Order: sequence, then structure tokens, then C-alpha cells
Amino acid sequence: MDKLTLQQKHEQFSEFFMINHDLPVNIRELARDFALPDVDDLHNHMPYTFQVASEIGAIESKALRPLRNLGEHASELVEFLNHQSRKIDLMMSLILQQQSDPAEQFYSVQFGGGGITISTDKPIDIGTKIELKLFLREEACAIFCFAEVITCKPHQDTYHISLIYTRIREEDQDLLVKASLHLQAIALRKRNKQKQNEQN
Repeated sequence: MDKLTLQQKHEQFSEFFMINHDLPVNIRELARDFALPDVDDLHNHMPYTFQVASEIGAIESKALRPLRNLGEHASELVEFLNHQSRKIDLMMSLILQQQSDPAEQFYSVQFGGGGITISTDKPIDIGTKIELKLFLREEACAIFCFAEVITCKPHQDTYHISLIYTRIREEDQDLLVKASLHLQAIALRKRNKQKQNEQN
């Protein structure tokens, strides 16, 4: 990633599906000489609350996996545990939302598995390293990663800044892909319902 040309970064940014959506995000510009951690060591660089949320997610996944082999007898138990898991996710989401710094908060224009475009009131130089926190309200989770500015374009009275993820855990990238597709499905269902209402 660090050795890719700007053109290659643009291509990688565009490889993933992007959805227009306003996620609240925190961005913090880093010094040019900031040494990015290895992806394998990213967990140790996360704020403690994000580390706890990550551990809870891993525990939930491991706890539910053996129950799938029990067949239909375990379906009610699995459903109950899924509801309990959802409650924990919502509580953790609320706690993670408290980690959002109003001074560093912006909103996305679009996001996907390869990167995110945000709206800011000031330009940011291409190549700037960014510490990034994404708060996915609909998925009741938050993601901590590092990114890099690959475009900065004026848009009306603001700037649209595109960031490519440079250090992100695989499971978090998968979550962003699933979230973008999930939000697209919700938008399509809503649009179809509106069309049906207009026809009736």
C-alpha cells in the first residue's frame, strides 16, 4: 500500500462498491513522518474502547458458531442469543459514540470497502495521513483505522476529501462492505415502496 502510486491508489479506492451516505466520522491529521503501524499491530494502536468492542465481537462470533451444528433444536436458543448479542452491540455502539470528538467530527459523502469521501470546510493536502474513526449507526458499531488523502476537490462552499484506507483490519473492511450493501438494500426497498404507494 505504501509503495503504490497515486493512480494505483485511485484504482484501489474505486474497486469496491461505494454508497452515498452520511456517516459521522472523526478525522485527525497526522504528521508527515508519522510511522503507520503494521496491520497485525493495529489492535494495539486503537483507543481502549475500540479494543474492548473488537474483543466482544470476536467472543460473540466464537460463542454462536458451535450452536449452528446443533440443528433445528438450537434455533430458538440461537435466536435468543442473537437478541442478547444485538443488545450488547447497541450498548457498545452508545459507548463508542461517546468517543467522537466534536472538534474532529465530519460527515461522509460516500463510503465503501476501499475508502471514504468526506465533506470538510477546509482543504487537506493530498498524501496527508489521517487517523480515522467511522461510526456506523445502522450497524451499531464503530471502526478505527488509518487512511490517506488521495483527492481534495472544491464542492460548493466545502471540500470533498477522498481517503483510501491504508491500515484497516480485514474484519473491519468486511464490515464496511456488508454495511454499504445493507444500506443499499434498505434504500432500494424504500424506493420500491414509494413507487408502489404512488401507483396506488
